Amino acid sequence: MPDATAGVAARPLAVLILAAGRGARMKSRRPKVLHEVAGLPLLAYPLALAEALSPARLLTVVAPDATELRAAFAGRSEFALQSETLGTGDAVRVALAALNSFAGDVLILCGDCPLLRAESLARLLALRVESEAPLLLLTAPAPLPGLVERDADGRVLRIIERSDATPGQRELEEGYSGVMLADAAFLQATLGELDRNNAQGEFYLTGVVEIAHRKGQPALALQLEDADEALGVNDRVELSRANALQFRRNAEWHMKQGVTFLDPQNSYVDSDVVIGRDTSIGPGVVITAGTRIGERALVKAHSVIEASRLGDDVVIGPSAHLRPESVLGDGVRIGNFVEVKNSRLGPGVKADHLAYLGDADIGADASFGCGAITVNYDWQSKHRTTVGARARIGCNANLVAPVELEADSFVAAGVTVTRSVPSGALAKSSSRQQNREGWAEGQRRARAAADHADAEDD
Repeated sequence: MPDATAGVAARPLAVLILAAGRGARMKSRRPKVLHEVAGLPLLAYPLALAEALSPARLLTVVAPDATELRAAFAGRSEFALQSETLGTGDAVRVALAALNSFAGDVLILCGDCPLLRAESLARLLALRVESEAPLLLLTAPAPLPGLVERDADGRVLRIIERSDATPGQRELEEGYSGVMLADAAFLQATLGELDRNNAQGEFYLTGVVEIAHRKGQPALALQLEDADEALGVNDRVELSRANALQFRRNAEWHMKQGVTFLDPQNSYVDSDVVIGRDTSIGPGVVITAGTRIGERALVKAHSVIEASRLGDDVVIGPSAHLRPESVLGDGVRIGNFVEVKNSRLGPGVKADHLAYLGDADIGADASFGCGAITVNYDWQSKHRTTVGARARIGCNANLVAPVELEADSFVAAGVTVTRSVPSGALAKSSSRQQNREGWAEGQRRARAAADHADAEDD
């Protein structure tokens, strides 16, 4: 993430993140800011931006019942409780009280706005130093729930909430992003003049803009280049849009680092995934948070990789599934419709199709035939399978855990292995194939006799 403080004169900074909203439109039992965008909770995005600034204080305003939210981000932020739902102005007032007469700048971010870029904050902080204006805003070149009204000279008069706007004001095309930077003392003084004379009966933080104008210190507004940065997530539709935009950003970022995406519009890579250069990602691939992929890997179409670690020169898919805690060494090859779960595969292991490797520790250069599986569950507990280096497992073999196949052992096709297989040994079934000569002709004659008997009965 770019350093938003680069080139900006040092000044004490506190960051407040507003996350006390109920999120009723999400229609969820989870706090809104814990819903995920590209694998991370909504709140993780503004929180990461704030952490990159190394502020003197970092507070997140939450509702009293936000136990799950506080647990998820414990140690990363202080928390201030907004005991009543009285609006954003009240939320900032609560946070300022927790700051204990902080002297410096206060940056206010929204917990449900995941797409804001560090570069935009850097521009805002630089403008604060350059202008020395006590109140600054980030706005968007698109209408938002907060509409920006300017006078004939372009100075910001007020921010109008859409629910309070007249028909004419609803035609305004500049929106307030929810990001504000202000001198702490100035902000404290203007908050004291807010009232609740509006459609929601709340203290709107945006009211400080009109108060500042009346005081002869109008807010400066810096407009975002990309309106998507101001997207706030209030329902599942907006959540879906934020996911699509972030997935696109993630793909573009990786491509700039030397990763190939065959179809970036239909690839879904979470925000904290690491991918090495010269790796190629096919269409329809899903790679979830916590995954690390080495260099020169090939992930073929419609494969899913969840919280796993892959070495260099690994080949996955098509339509393979790596479940969490899978670790694949260099040169491993996992083919179509192969599932790996909580297993460690040494370098050069191969399972090219229709196999299941669960709870297994597999040595280098071992190979699995079509339909081979580790039988890891006995209806009560999971058990591990150990496969030594260079072991060869034939098609449709069942390895019933706990069991060990030593290095250079062999398992014949169709065998169910329940005992250890020594090095150099071949595990095979004790029963031999038997052929009944003439079986088909006997079956034909029996059916013909039965049909003849039925005809006589008729």
